[in-house]
Amino acid sequence: MLRTSNNGTERIMEEAESLNAAIIVAGGVGARARQADMADLPKQYQMLAGQAVIAHTLQAFLSSPHINVVQPVIAAGAEEIYEQATAHLDRKKLRAPVAGGATRQHSVSNGLQALQNRDISRVLVHDAARPFATNRVIENVVTALGEHNAVIAAIPVTSTLKKVSQDTGIITGTIDRDGVWQAQTPQGFDYEELRRLHETYHDLELTDDAALFEHDGQSVAICQGDAHNIKITLPEDFDLAESIIRMTRTYEFRTGQGFDVHRFESGDGVTLCGVTIPHNRRLKGHSDADVAMHALTDAILGAIGAGDIGFHFPPSDPQWRGAPSQLFLEKACDLVHARQGQLTHCDLTIICEQPKVNPHRDEMRVKLAEIMNCAVDRVSVKATTTEKLGFTGREEGISALATATVKLPTETQT
Repeated sequence: MLRTSNNGTERIMEEAESLNAAIIVAGGVGARARQADMADLPKQYQMLAGQAVIAHTLQAFLSSPHINVVQPVIAAGAEEIYEQATAHLDRKKLRAPVAGGATRQHSVSNGLQALQNRDISRVLVHDAARPFATNRVIENVVTALGEHNAVIAAIPVTSTLKKVSQDTGIITGTIDRDGVWQAQTPQGFDYEELRRLHETYHDLELTDDAALFEHDGQSVAICQGDAHNIKITLPEDFDLAESIIRMTRTYEFRTGQGFDVHRFESGDGVTLCGVTIPHNRRLKGHSDADVAMHALTDAILGAIGAGDIGFHFPPSDPQWRGAPSQLFLEKACDLVHARQGQLTHCDLTIICEQPKVNPHRDEMRVKLAEIMNCAVDRVSVKATTTEKLGFTGREEGISALATATVKLPTETQT
């Protein structure tokens, strides 16, 4: 809460009573930034270093100790793709998304309405297409709001600016860059004042929320932004974004192992890697008994030190009876994504005499790649026998051995 002293000159920030919210604006279609292999996706849902752009953006605010509530605003009808892109994120601060409007201003207004009755004192507004908002920039904006009603993150312009005729393409003058700053987001505001201005000037079409304060004759302060805090606008911006990630993040690689065994029982088919193979028996298990997918799930969980499949899906729990093992593998991948990690490779060996695996190997690789949202060439599926030795040699069951390698940002480790 912000209080003003009797003389109106001193503004005091009472942290104990103050809740800071962030509105993430993700309602646009982002047509200019669509990459050729993801042409049907708005830019905020395209992949960047193993995650959707919007997931990177939301994570930046969810992990900031200066933000209490995160409110996404998405396009109407985008609920399913949003859930797919953000399923791995922690929901403690993250509110359910609300639908945006026809303009950015309408979308922000809808986000403000969704935050009513939550004791919000300050609100930061940020573009979903800016995935590199650092905690330092967020802190800069929040801190500056202790002295101002409106603050934007910005960086000084360092390049020479030219005025150019749109008709001829000829330079008509040089712009003095002294005192010229490039606006970024997040932009921070007193919550109630921003709501009032949105209601007062709801018919205006302005480029950002700071312009509302300028139009109203109020001052807007700046605080230091970050040169890496780019907005993805064009397809080539994804290459730049990947470069920023490589420059600003360090990673470690971890490998996990998984092993599983299931015995045969009467039946008419075996499910391996999500592919059903006709057979004169089936595998016995509490779920669908996909021994290969179980081993791979344990390998991924082992790589991130997150227990095993029995810990997350205990066989004593009746809700998993007959469940498709795809659910288990998706959970393991979600846990990797929650740590901003990426599966880089997995290698699976299925050990059995029958049924024959190799005729179905390519289909299995494609199925696993779809579930894990990775390229097929990152998935290896092999099959072997034990030369008639042991329980697999006697055709009493099937075993599977898996290894998985994941890449994790070192800054997320404890």
